[in-house]
Amino acid sequence: MKRFVYAVLALFAVLAVSCTKESKTVTYLEVNRNNISGDWVLSGWNGQPLAEGTYFRMTLVRNDGTFVINQNLDSFVDVPREITGSWSLDIDPEKGALISGKYDHDTGFWSHRYIITELTATDMLWTAEDDPAFTQLFSRAE
Repeated sequence: MKRFVYAVLALFAVLAVSCTKESKTVTYLEVNRNNISGDWVLSGWNGQPLAEGTYFRMTLVRNDGTFVINQNLDSFVDVPREITGSWSLDIDPEKGALISGKYDHDTGFWSHRYIITELTATDMLWTAEDDPAFTQLFSRAE
């Protein structure tokens, strides 16, 4: 009887070890025009979520390097703005992939160039080249 109990205990021990949770590995993508193109929403700003009722949606078009932003961050919540322009992606051997942009209208260039890191199929992190504390987390729009 003791052998049977020991065998059952050994079986449970093997099952317990084999059923441990596997850690999720994150697959990072190469930062290139193809992988960052598409519709994105700003889901975090400097490590914090956006204020309730605000949004920022951006479409990056790969072929012609244009963007369209629909947002209400700098306007009344119920009066969104559409902003258009062009963007470029440069690869710096030391810093990595840098995105910059220029607005179509009188506002000129983006206030920062951003280093794109942690690009996955669903998210990417932008960090201002000149201010590493200024970050923006984008998630793929559904």
